Amino acid sequence: MNVWLVSPYHSGSHQAWAEGYRRHSVHALTLLPMAGRFWKWRMQGGAIELAAQATRLLAAAPAPDAILVTDMLNLPAWLALLRGKLPAQTPIVLYMHENQLTYPWRPGESRDLTYAMINWLSQLAADAVIFNSRYHFTAWFGELPNLLKHFPDYNHLRLIKQVQARSHVMPVGIEAQQIAAATDRTGEIKTPHPSISPPLMLWNQRWEHDKRPDRFFGLLYRLRAKGASFRLAVAGENFRQAPAEFEEARHRLADVVVQWGYIASRAEYLSLLGQADLVVSTADHEFFGISVLEAMAAGAFPLLPNRLSYPELLPSSLRDQCLYTDEADLTAKAYTLLSDLSPAPPALRQSVVARFDWQVVAALYDDFLAQLADPS
Repeated sequence: MNVWLVSPYHSGSHQAWAEGYRRHSVHALTLLPMAGRFWKWRMQGGAIELAAQATRLLAAAPAPDAILVTDMLNLPAWLALLRGKLPAQTPIVLYMHENQLTYPWRPGESRDLTYAMINWLSQLAADAVIFNSRYHFTAWFGELPNLLKHFPDYNHLRLIKQVQARSHVMPVGIEAQQIAAATDRTGEIKTPHPSISPPLMLWNQRWEHDKRPDRFFGLLYRLRAKGASFRLAVAGENFRQAPAEFEEARHRLADVVVQWGYIASRAEYLSLLGQADLVVSTADHEFFGISVLEAMAAGAFPLLPNRLSYPELLPSSLRDQCLYTDEADLTAKAYTLLSDLSPAPPALRQSVVARFDWQVVAALYDDFLAQLADPS
C-alpha cells in the first residue's frame, strides 16, 4: 500500500519510531515531517505546513491508501485544511507516542489543557488509535474523564468508550537483532569480568526531570558509601542548560566516569551498550522505554521501577529479578549485583528480539493498516 506517515515533531524517539517503521514496512511509506523543535507550536500550527506538504503530494501522485499520524498533529485542523482533497474513505490512524495529559510538566510550569484537548480531538477524528504500551493506554483513559469534567458543559463523556473501543496497543520497535549481533561476543550473551574491571553502570536516557537523574545519582552516592565498585557511563540527550545534578555527579564521580554526554555515532553507542553490565532507570515517567530496551538487547542487566511501562518490557518470569519497589529495594539489588554480577539471563535478550525487533513490530503495523484499508 501507499501510506503517508505524518510526523510533526521529527526528532529523538519520534524520529526513530517513524524512520524505523519506514525501513521495515512492506508498504511504501512517504514521510511528511517537520523539524523536532517548538513542540507547542507544532501542535498549534504544524497542521498548516503539513497540509501544504500533503497538497503538493496529492498534486504529484495518487492519494494514499492509509495515513498514519502522530500525537503531535492537530488532526481535525489538518483534515479541515485538506477538505475536498483527500478521499473521504482514506483510513487515518493516530499513533500515541506520548500524550499531553499525563506527561509530567516541568517544575514551575502550569499545565495547559489546550494540548491535551488537541490529543483528544485528534483521537475523535481518527479511525483508529494506537498506544505504544498498555500502561500508556490505561493512564490516558484513566485521566481523560477528569480532563473533560474540567469543562462546564457539553463534554460528551460518552464518546470516551467509543474511542477506547477503536484503540489498540502496539509497541515501538527497536533494531534489536542489529544490537544483539553488534554486541554479542559469545554466541549467547556477554559475560562480564568484574575481576578485570568493575561493572559498568549505564544511564542512556534523556537528561530530563521526568527521568529523575537526581534519584539515579543518589543511588550511586549510596553505593559508593557502602563500598561498591563500579564504572559509570552517562549518555543520553541533554535538552537543558547545564543540569545541576549532572554537573555535581560529574565532579563527585569523576574517578569512575568512562563516558559522559550524548554519543552521536551509532557505532560508538552500540560499542558502549556492548560494554554495559547494568542499566538503571529511576524515572517518574515512561510511556515505553526505548533506551532501556536497547541496553537489554545488548546484554545489560536492567534494574527498573515496578510501575509505568517497565513491567511490560520484561518476561513475567524475570520481573522479580529486574524490578524494584522502592529506594531501599533498588539500593539492595544494585549492591548485590555489583558485588557478584552474573550475566543477564539469555531469555531476557531473546525476549527483546522476539517481541520488539522492528521486523516483528513493523509486521504488526503493516497488517493493521492493511486490514483497516480493506476490511474485506
